Amino acid sequence: MNVITEKNLFFLDMDGTVYLENELIPGAAEFIDTLIKTGRDYVFMTNNSSKSAELYLEKLKKIGLPAGKENIFTSGMAAAVYIKQQKKSARVYVVGTSSLRKELSESGLEISEDGKGEIDYLLVGYDTELGYKKLEIACELLCEGVPFLATNPDVVCPVRNKRYLPDCATICYMLEKATGKTPFYIGKPRAQMALTAIEWKGGKAEKSAIVGDRLYTDIACGKNAGIYSVLVLSGESTVEDIEKYGVMPDLTVDSVKDLTPMLL
Repeated sequence: MNVITEKNLFFLDMDGTVYLENELIPGAAEFIDTLIKTGRDYVFMTNNSSKSAELYLEKLKKIGLPAGKENIFTSGMAAAVYIKQQKKSARVYVVGTSSLRKELSESGLEISEDGKGEIDYLLVGYDTELGYKKLEIACELLCEGVPFLATNPDVVCPVRNKRYLPDCATICYMLEKATGKTPFYIGKPRAQMALTAIEWKGGKAEKSAIVGDRLYTDIACGKNAGIYSVLVLSGESTVEDIEKYGVMPDLTVDSVKDLTPMLL
């Protein structure tokens, strides 16, 4: 029996794993359908903080993947949990999209729009609405000693035709070079991202699997959390990267399409 058949809770990355931009990766819909038909649960667990859970659900619906609020966990959601654990009523300046700021606000955090007054944390996300003024305010806060947090350590975001866009870590690199300050990354590969999601779903680590296209975030998260990890080669990482990053997935396949027959 293949080990994957014993798993009943799947944590799935999105960018590069089930879709690229607005196009489904071939076989992704059939894979999700098989999870449902075989009674397995699944959560789209993404480091991409440019969209809120609500917007991700809209996107998943548009491209034909069934999902509800119980099937989505973002690094933005994880950031809200982490910050509230540190200070329940924290005031945060966010270098991020309007949807990320809205999601954090709805979680109970106070979001500063101008960085003025007392700021408890600077949080940087994958900001597809980035402007220079945000960077200027962020640098000022860091130089004043405000704690530096970031939603995820992804350097790039994969898009179609094997192209890549600068992600959260690339934005953080600019701030690091300018201020000498380094961020604490909240999302994958931190074990807590996956363990918090397992607790949220009422699952067990030994019955879970994480599927993703990045060794240094998805697969490393699985390893750190003690979860079975599957690398798909449909996004960023290649087989050659396994030795480069020193992270060994439990299973490597070309895409999620190859996992479908293993579930039956």
